[in-house]
Amino acid sequence: MHSKLLSLATATMLLAVLGSCKKESNTIESSRLSSTESSTALGKNLVLASQPVVNLGVAGNFAILSKSGITDVYKSAVTGDIGTSPISGAAIHLTCAEVTGTIYSVDAAGPLPCGAINASRLTTSIGDMQTAYTDAAGRPNPDFLNLGAGNIGGKTLTPGLYKFTTAVIIPTDITISGGPDDVWIFQIAGTLNMSSAVNITLSGGAQAKNIFWQASGAVTLGTTSHFEGIVLGQTGINLKTGASVNGRLLAQTAVTLQMNAVTRPQ
Repeated sequence: MHSKLLSLATATMLLAVLGSCKKESNTIESSRLSSTESSTALGKNLVLASQPVVNLGVAGNFAILSKSGITDVYKSAVTGDIGTSPISGAAIHLTCAEVTGTIYSVDAAGPLPCGAINASRLTTSIGDMQTAYTDAAGRPNPDFLNLGAGNIGGKTLTPGLYKFTTAVIIPTDITISGGPDDVWIFQIAGTLNMSSAVNITLSGGAQAKNIFWQASGAVTLGTTSHFEGIVLGQTGINLKTGASVNGRLLAQTAVTLQMNAVTRPQ
């Protein structure tokens, strides 16, 4: 009898231990799923796989590159090369005084006397731009899915792959925080809208050349806002009055400027 009671007690203890382990395992798994689904990138403890940079090819030499023109309300200031293709150079409305760099066009209709005709370079650049867009849009396994339901205002964004299935808005200042070799890729299925007077700030050594904003819808940067990173736009990229960009504007349609400052990062 004593032996039977001992065996029963041992079995009871074993079942309790197994139940506790299962409960702990479920709790950990639930926490992991919750963190992946709704993380705000603040105090995040998950170790994320580093994303390789998006290869821009020859398009990386440009501050602004578009397929259907660059309009401008004088006076803007662009540091870096600009170009359009296949549309005529007549669709480039920036003047030589506004560009510190070379203005490339496919024909002699581009701005004079600083314009350079180089159709083959532009064709290669446009092809590389589209390849880069496809690369950024096709990266799998996002670290963050629909962060903030598309409203990322006020957030500090750590390195990783961010996927949004709808539009993204930036109504208040955000910070992009990470090291000089870290990479951020934002996949946006809709539009990207940044409100007026809103700023993106880099911290921890983060560099604009490693931040990629891929948007299938139109990108609009509000009046006097400041933006950091490379825009890979399938639709138009529109800068409101006084907005500034430390990055590149690479559009598969048009880029519109209104007294803006655009600087290509090194």
